[in-house]
Amino acid sequence: MKGPRIVIGIVLLVLGLISFAYQGITYTKSEKILEVGPITASKETKKTIPLSPLLGGAAVLGGIVLLAAGARRRT
Repeated sequence: MKGPRIVIGIVLLVLGLISFAYQGITYTKSEKILEVGPITASKETKKTIPLSPLLGGAAVLGGIVLLAAGARRRT
């Protein structure tokens, strides 16, 4: 059971650091505004889902705890 804890710890650590760096997920949404025969008008809007620094901090802290617990059990 040591292996999965270390892998999950590394994943949490990396995801936490990425969330600190980007601070949000940005995506583009395209929607049709007008459609008359073969003519189509569409609008693209960029939206951002903000990620709280607390979320990133919790992920980093959880990753460190799992890595420390995995390393302690190995010795």
